[in-house]
Amino acid sequence: MRIAVFSTKPYDRTYLEAANTAHDHELRFFEARLTPETSALAASFAAVCVFVNDQLDAPVLSEIARQGVRVIALRCAGFNNVDLATAQALGLTVVRVPSYSPAAVAEHTVGLMLTLNRKIHRAYNRVREGNFALEGLLGFTLYERTVGIVGTGQIGTLVARILHGFGCRVLAHDPFPNPDCEALGVRYVSLADLFSASDIVALHCPLTPETHHLVNAHAIHQMKPGVMLINTGRGALIDTRAVIAALKSKKLGYVGIDVYEEEADLFFEDLSEEVIQDDVFARLLTFPNVLITGHQGFFTAEALQNIAETTLSNFTAFARGDGTMHTVSVEKFA
Repeated sequence: MRIAVFSTKPYDRTYLEAANTAHDHELRFFEARLTPETSALAASFAAVCVFVNDQLDAPVLSEIARQGVRVIALRCAGFNNVDLATAQALGLTVVRVPSYSPAAVAEHTVGLMLTLNRKIHRAYNRVREGNFALEGLLGFTLYERTVGIVGTGQIGTLVARILHGFGCRVLAHDPFPNPDCEALGVRYVSLADLFSASDIVALHCPLTPETHHLVNAHAIHQMKPGVMLINTGRGALIDTRAVIAALKSKKLGYVGIDVYEEEADLFFEDLSEEVIQDDVFARLLTFPNVLITGHQGFFTAEALQNIAETTLSNFTAFARGDGTMHTVSVEKFA
């Protein structure tokens, strides 16, 4: 198949080309994101391969379908950036990578917790300047602390397992309790009870209309003073302006995020010589108790290999009309 690969970074090309030796697709790489302005690049391609910040709304889907695209492959698990109803109406097949390395994101999540708590990032900078004072670096012991996990799919369950090893008390909220979590002693509670009892709240649920701004001013009001909030799921799970207000009032004691609801114009790019135009994001950067990473939770060699292999296998299964294809549809995720 002729495939247009959007939002390409050097590491994407490296792993996709290596995996393609077993599939022999024709790959054309574009650095640009797929948007209404770049959709013309998909002309003459049967398929497009996209990432988390590519735009797949009705106008873009209509245009690429008109140009002959038949299948869209997300090289990620999330699909909130795709208008599935429009894709179905246009006869477009949408596929994804449902599980590429849950352990990578889970480990990054716990890394954010540890770094924020023990202020490792601030200590690193101090020591490099010859400052070995400990004032301002006081943390707390994770042992016997209560951590609330919202969403216990593969990633949330692995986070629970790691924190169980630390001796934490783990609470969870999910419409479908996971027996693997229950076997660890995880207790499922209401969202309100999770917020009110947790010293740390970690978000691992998908972004849906129901979970959009799940953590808002009302939710934060239910939380303990000084709570730590971690989000490695999707940016729009939290209302950023409400989080900033809670940081200013000291209701939130720590915030660690690997995702941001307006990240499309920021993340995955080198903007070190630019002035950040997003005033909300710039305000977040001013807090000493906020740690932001640029959507790197998935970024391990194992994950990139799995993403490339699954993505190209999806294309091969579509082209041949048989084999395993990880489709996304309105009915499946209604």
